[in-house]
Amino acid sequence: MSADTHHAHDHGTMGQLMIGFALAAILTIIPFYLVMAEVDMARSTLVGIIMGLGAVQIIVHLVYFLHLKRSSEEGWNFFATIFAVVILVIVLAGSLWVMHNMNENMMPMHEMDQQIEQMKSLQSQQG
Repeated sequence: MSADTHHAHDHGTMGQLMIGFALAAILTIIPFYLVMAEVDMARSTLVGIIMGLGAVQIIVHLVYFLHLKRSSEEGWNFFATIFAVVILVIVLAGSLWVMHNMNENMMPMHEMDQQIEQMKSLQSQQG
């Protein structure tokens, strides 16, 4: 394998890597600031912004550091990445769904305490 064939799969210039680094740093600093400064906005909006910036940061990493492109010679890499993203979304959405349903179906603490007190009073009356 000669040096010429190695350059056919260029891994980007130092300038491209620095652009990727700067974008990744900015996309990290913005959510950090939003949380640490306790910005006055709805919690769901804040979570949405943080998740959106996280998704953009994943794309920045894929493009600038993993050099994922949609060229014909790297088509399988692209489709394998899309498949992995789909599986990841299914797993995360399923996990959030299960946790939400568990939270909705749990008995509130004050009701559980009331039931425990009722059971104790019944046991004391019987015994």
